[in-house]
Amino acid sequence: MAEVRQAARFHPPVTVALTGASGAQYGLRLIEALVAAGHEVWVMISKAAHLVIATETDVALPARPERLAEALIRRSGARPGQVRCFGREDWMAPVASGSGAPSSMVICPCSTGTLSAVATGASNNLIERAADVALKERRRLILVPRETPFSAIHLEHMLALTRMGAVILPAAPGFYHQPRSVEDLVDFIVARILNQLGIEHRLMPRWGE
Repeated sequence: MAEVRQAARFHPPVTVALTGASGAQYGLRLIEALVAAGHEVWVMISKAAHLVIATETDVALPARPERLAEALIRRSGARPGQVRCFGREDWMAPVASGSGAPSSMVICPCSTGTLSAVATGASNNLIERAADVALKERRRLILVPRETPFSAIHLEHMLALTRMGAVILPAAPGFYHQPRSVEDLVDFIVARILNQLGIEHRLMPRWGE
């Protein structure tokens, strides 16, 4: 009962999955932004993503879901219970079933391997299964690939997913806002993700403002 009351204090949950593409900063910043916006955040981090995070950042994140949640809560300033983490094979997690609580999902960054698995319905781990659920339940699914150049295979998978209702949002920041730091470039992409989710933010002004 206490958990229900706690959850009611947050806006609807958003699932964030980090996979093994470069660009871990985008996913970590997205978690911070969602927490700041008052949303509950459900997090999944692949084994490859842990390696990328250790390589690209100075952030140390444990693998065990309970300890990972504690670390992300401390890092993002979240309230108790606002961040939940699930293991790669936690098939009892709500995101594993269409009867679970509704949740938009963002895979950020999204490796091309994950892109392929989602496009073909592989569902070999919880991240892939959660994306499969989002598609079949017609929930918002945003994939943020960070790869260059794209092969025909990558592009075909992106087209297939777009036709299924997913949003492909490449990690390709613009420069018209005259960024002065890497953080500004990261915020450009995170702002675009929040726009797609319909979540208000102040990361950067909209065009024309």
